[in-house]
Amino acid sequence: MTNSTSEKIAVFIDGANLYATSRGLGADIDYKRLLKEFQSRGNLLRAFYYTALIEDQEYSSIRPLLDWLDYNGYTVVTKPVKEFTDSTGRRKVKGNMDIELAVDAMELAEHVDHIVLFSGDGDFRPLVESIQRKGVRVTVVSTISTQPPMVADELRRQADVFLDLAELLPRIGRDPSERSTRMQNAPGFLQRQPQHAPAPASVGANVDDDEEDDLGNR
Repeated sequence: MTNSTSEKIAVFIDGANLYATSRGLGADIDYKRLLKEFQSRGNLLRAFYYTALIEDQEYSSIRPLLDWLDYNGYTVVTKPVKEFTDSTGRRKVKGNMDIELAVDAMELAEHVDHIVLFSGDGDFRPLVESIQRKGVRVTVVSTISTQPPMVADELRRQADVFLDLAELLPRIGRDPSERSTRMQNAPGFLQRQPQHAPAPASVGANVDDDEEDDLGNR
């Protein structure tokens, strides 16, 4: 990735996909460090975080993180998941943020030089190709260090740059010693905090972005 202070950058994070990828590597993301990392690589115009939410849950482990992100430089985009009953009578939920991310990326592509996509979802390959036709460079961040790899081969091939999350973790990962205490103050995050709020809890999204989940497992 070219390190140019004049390059206009936008970061798009597929929240559920990044959580699954970091979990596969046995790591947690420190979103404060992530923001600083890409601010140091150029003129970071926007950093988006996308996730679906189960609305009727009184408390969701993702909400503390979303509150922190919202107040500390990220644009958080959420929508409620869809709930349905399958043929066996089991309650299922499904949430997919691909369209929201794609629309925002296409709109912002007119104003940036470089888009960084945190996702390994092969469905984004046409989006990456369309952005490239506008003259914008695209870096895809995922990993091939897990078995199986978390990034779709077609997306990795389409990207101008593929950045393995395993290589980026020393700069954006959370100290493992913090994991045991990361959620101790979580309820306090449920109320909106000012800019000097504590570092975010590194927690996962409620719904995988491209597959169904049993509601009872959430």
